[in-house]
Amino acid sequence: MSFLKTEQTPLLIAGPCSAESRTQIFSIAESLAHSNVSLLRAGVWKPRSRPGSFEGYGEEALGWLAESKKYFGLPFAVEVAEAKHVALALEYGADAVWIGARTTVNPFHVQQLADVIKGTPIPVFVKNPVTPDVDLWMGAIERFERVGVDHVFAVHRGFTSYQSGSKYRNPPNWVVPIELKRRRPDIKIICDPSHISGNRVLVAEVSQKAMDMGFDGLMIEVHPNPDSAWSDAAQQITPDSFGALLKGLVIRNARTIDLSASDELEYLRALTDGVDTEIIELLARRMELSEKMGRLKKRCNMPVYNPERWAEIVESRSQQAQTQNLSPDFILNLYEKIHHESVRRQLDILESKDNLPKD
Repeated sequence: MSFLKTEQTPLLIAGPCSAESRTQIFSIAESLAHSNVSLLRAGVWKPRSRPGSFEGYGEEALGWLAESKKYFGLPFAVEVAEAKHVALALEYGADAVWIGARTTVNPFHVQQLADVIKGTPIPVFVKNPVTPDVDLWMGAIERFERVGVDHVFAVHRGFTSYQSGSKYRNPPNWVVPIELKRRRPDIKIICDPSHISGNRVLVAEVSQKAMDMGFDGLMIEVHPNPDSAWSDAAQQITPDSFGALLKGLVIRNARTIDLSASDELEYLRALTDGVDTEIIELLARRMELSEKMGRLKKRCNMPVYNPERWAEIVESRSQQAQTQNLSPDFILNLYEKIHHESVRRQLDILESKDNLPKD
């Protein structure tokens, strides 16, 4: 595949969420053809949460992408979720395919796709599952590797959360891709800041964060007129905005085995900063839940401190610590501080004379 022959870093994949028309595909392909983009991405089959939404033009859209490739020379990739999708993508000359987050969660579907792709040279990009499960993500990658796919990439697109208050559509939970990289340093990880952010204003910020953490590439949704997009309009950016993003992007040094000690230290510090940010965001979410429990306890005239619940936390977190090779004493000391802050916040709510805010 031609896009794999370049040594360009990062690997750039860009294009609209959905292929909406031949005119749209030609417009975006022309605008990206002379940039550093290695792959044009476009969804031709769109698995929507509910029926009645635009679900893609399927084979017709593959024809537009194949034609644009002839005109502008830009390789293209599409999402596949069924065996017939793979067959059609290969028939129309797709240069790569990606596996969506909803497909990755199902090992049966992943294996079916792997069996169809077996024996073909096409690269596969595997998005993380919708839940932060690194084993499930690794399992999907390994299924393609075991049938002989030579080039398998991981795509970090964030994780579905039912918690309110996050500025992201799919909170990144950076700890998960870092753990994947720890276990499989040979796997290249591409970041999808469009699906993480859900908001075009945040795409550049998330892109830079991915570069700071040593990711190998970016998959960004670019549309000629994002406000009129038929799917995920809020997270797509214009070609001009994409160009400005790339111009402002700080690319970190390649992480090779011959790094000097100072460069390697800076890299490790960048990873540590990312983990620390994630820890703080998770602690903030935990305190939000504590405050909700405080308001509930006030409504129901319940005490803040529950010794049985605290004993349960001590036992379960200590056990979890051991499975992660962490000192139970360290985790207990940490959770004592977390518990103290949680109790303090709930006491403030119980002792407040203000009317209860609505959840």
